Amino acid sequence: MDKHLLYYKGSKRLIFIVGVLTVIQTIILIVQAHYLATAIVKMYEGVAWNAVLPLLGIFIVAFILRHFLQWVKEKWAYQFAEDTANHYQKALLKKLFALGPRMVGKEGTGNLVTLVMEGIPQFRTYLRLFIPRTIAMVCVPIILFIYVATIDLQSAIILAVVMPIMILFLILLGLAAQKQMDAQWETYQLLSRHFVDSLRGLVTLKYLGKSKSHQQSIETVSRKYRIATNRTLRVAFLSTFSLDFFASLSVAIVAVELGLRLINGHIVLMPALFILILAPEYFLPVRELGNDYHATMDGKEAGDQIQQILAMETMADDRDEAVIPPWTKDSILRMKDVGIESDEGISRLEELNIEVKGLQKIGIVGASGSGKSTFIDLLSGFLAPSNGEIAYHDQKLPHFSLDGWQKQLTYIPQHPHIFSGTIAENIRLYAPDSSMEKVKEAADKVGLTELVSRFPNGLEEKIGQGGRSLSGGEEQRVALARGLLQDRPIMLLDEPTAHLDIETEYELKQAMLPLMEEKLVFFATHRLHWMQDMDWIFVMENGKLVESGCYEELIQKEGAFSTLREARKGGEDR
Repeated sequence: MDKHLLYYKGSKRLIFIVGVLTVIQTIILIVQAHYLATAIVKMYEGVAWNAVLPLLGIFIVAFILRHFLQWVKEKWAYQFAEDTANHYQKALLKKLFALGPRMVGKEGTGNLVTLVMEGIPQFRTYLRLFIPRTIAMVCVPIILFIYVATIDLQSAIILAVVMPIMILFLILLGLAAQKQMDAQWETYQLLSRHFVDSLRGLVTLKYLGKSKSHQQSIETVSRKYRIATNRTLRVAFLSTFSLDFFASLSVAIVAVELGLRLINGHIVLMPALFILILAPEYFLPVRELGNDYHATMDGKEAGDQIQQILAMETMADDRDEAVIPPWTKDSILRMKDVGIESDEGISRLEELNIEVKGLQKIGIVGASGSGKSTFIDLLSGFLAPSNGEIAYHDQKLPHFSLDGWQKQLTYIPQHPHIFSGTIAENIRLYAPDSSMEKVKEAADKVGLTELVSRFPNGLEEKIGQGGRSLSGGEEQRVALARGLLQDRPIMLLDEPTAHLDIETEYELKQAMLPLMEEKLVFFATHRLHWMQDMDWIFVMENGKLVESGCYEELIQKEGAFSTLREARKGGEDR
């Protein structure tokens, strides 16, 4: 039983409705069996057809009504499963965005892609099947047992003895299948991670001439998944066969017992035939639950993983959000002794003391591992401060994941993601209602016009997966156009040109600098030539802010910035 099941919206209502319909179905089943048995007995006794036809008519009506209620149950269950799965899919995606890229990297992109793309449909199947099957397994046998006991106690005792054996067998099969299912799920996640990594690195592998040798690795992972899947299928098929066999054997036991008593004159034909018709229906819910066990358990596992991710704490979970006014030329941001520690207790930022005023461009430089990206993650709300104080004007903030701050940010990472769609759709990613005129204007300002003019469909040209591939510089221009379309007062750039060659970077620089005017910009980079265009510079070392000032001040004193320039051998021109 899923411990979260009763907390899903509408689940209690569904359980009540399905429970009531199942009870009504079972009563109709009894009526159906009664009139069928009566009609057969009367035909056996040679009663005229006109006397039997009304009985068969009632049987047919009951049969139709029973299956109509089954359709209603399935429709209610399907709608509940659809609504719940869609809700949790949106909640999961929202949570992943709130947790940020660091968490995604920790959990593994392949795992999360598998969970969203495959786990959600499996979760939907679990919700659609599990509640009706479970309720039927509880209600139908109990009602039928009570009714049979009123007719023939000895047959009821046999039913009561055989049912626990089937349930015990179902539990044993479940335990055996669970082990195989866990192994199969782990190999599936491994295959997913391997596929995503291979897809991302395919260009690099081809460039290094390793694409063919990578086939062996793909074959090994695929073989592991195939073996695990075959083992799971073997257990599933054997368990289904065994369950059907034991169910049939149980019905046979009841039939033999009734037959012997019928021959010896201890029971008459009518109740014996009536009980024999009900016996398969008595065991049917257990068979159905067992047959659907594997499909539902995959979904239950996916649901548990979704709940674990949703239970992760984020800074955005704070409900006492501060009211943050828009950033203007008069705004002030202060940080005092702000620090960030990793889960292992290692300091990533220490004693960060800064004061930022108005609209200006702030460069953040330092060697690899100095804390530049951590600082950007702090400002973007992906990381929470472990200590220190943050003040927006005179208002203290617990972190930067507050909605009022987030809505003012434009975040441009080193590797922006290009989604499968048109250029216009990619530019509209954060502003889907923007007009085509605004999209064209944004594309023109970031230098995409020449590229777009070469495409037959212009801005409607499909890019990303299944479309045209773009170079790194072109992808960054699309990302810049996204940010420009948002028109927000604060820009965070985390080494957006680190993977570009110098010529492409200088070309992109001419498009980027005008977009930074009249904004508060935090620009983290290891290429120092950008610093000449910054209003202020932060120099980071080992998670500490060791130096700050304007470009002219820093190059005149022999400090950390000068040391960094010397290490880069004239890095301001690189």
